[in-house]
Amino acid sequence: MKVGILGGTGPQGRGLGRRFAMAGHEVLLGSRDASRAEETAAALAEAGNVAGVANADATDADLVVVAVPYQGHADLLTSLADRLAGKVVVDCVNPLGFDKQGPFPIEVADGSAAQEAQRILERSTVVAAFHHVSAVLLDDPSVTHIPGDVLVLGEDREVVGQVIELAAAIPGARGVYAGRLRLARTVESFTANLIAVNRRYKTHAGIAVTGLDEGDA
Repeated sequence: MKVGILGGTGPQGRGLGRRFAMAGHEVLLGSRDASRAEETAAALAEAGNVAGVANADATDADLVVVAVPYQGHADLLTSLADRLAGKVVVDCVNPLGFDKQGPFPIEVADGSAAQEAQRILERSTVVAAFHHVSAVLLDDPSVTHIPGDVLVLGEDREVVGQVIELAAAIPGARGVYAGRLRLARTVESFTANLIAVNRRYKTHAGIAVTGLDEGDA
């Protein structure tokens, strides 16, 4: 499919773009600065079909991933609401803050970034996913296996299934249905715990759900 990524020049957006392209998807990397997006796309040329465009043009896709910092999340989605109408929007934004004690979740009035996105994009179908996959591992082409589960949350089971299939673009990963969108708050905030793990153990930790049979999703 054609996948657009809002914030495609940031670490997570770039990493996901690389893996989607390596899996054969057409990728539109979006940015506030189209020239920066073009430079990033050129750096990913060996991965596959990647183009760098302005964020608005990245909405010209079958599915759009939101990978921007939370501070600009609402404003960007509000500005693109008309262009995203009727689209599947995958939100992987983690509302986090940092202080001397480390990372912590930021309170979101709507409950989570994904719920905020669905409120703003009332004519789109929002799914939450890809919060816990290391950007460092995603963007390293020498890494050929990234084990772990991608938690996928949403209201439309058919669309959730589509995103679970997309998770297979990450070699070694598995998409797992993790509930309705209202549960996105715990998924987003758990990223702070993973960052703490990574800092303590100098690693790039992910998560794995046990007790599922092969092929469960």
